[in-house]
Amino acid sequence: MIRINIVCVGKIKEKYIKDGIEEFLKRLSKYVKLDIIELTEEDDNKGIKNAVDVETQRIIDAISKKNYSYSILLDLSGKMMTSVEMAEKIEKISLTSSEINFIIGGSNGVADKLREIVNFRLAFSNFTFPHQLMRLILVEQIYRWISINNNIKYHK
Repeated sequence: MIRINIVCVGKIKEKYIKDGIEEFLKRLSKYVKLDIIELTEEDDNKGIKNAVDVETQRIIDAISKKNYSYSILLDLSGKMMTSVEMAEKIEKISLTSSEINFIIGGSNGVADKLREIVNFRLAFSNFTFPHQLMRLILVEQIYRWISINNNIKYHK
């Protein structure tokens, strides 16, 4: 069973988003081991660049503790893929890695040093989504990709 980590900055505040995430986590539990690693959001009163640098370092520290993992950064300048293409990518990754990290940076973005060390940068859209909502969208898409790979009717 593959392990998936969602490494993200900040906490979910809205109940409806928490409920949606919990529903997909429950559905996914038969197929993957999924953990959400919430990192502290930095106060940007000391400057946005400083906040981004501190949050980026927290992300790097979190993913570097994961041995043999494949890291995917959600990034507006990343590659866009269809759900079927991403399901195929997940299947290929699982042949060589037992763990995948999906990374959602803070509201001010991430520093380039993180972009340089991840294995893949994925764009969901040209739109910008609130980070809390993006976490729900990501969990839903993970369920969709797993559904495609396991011939579950959800994707249809």
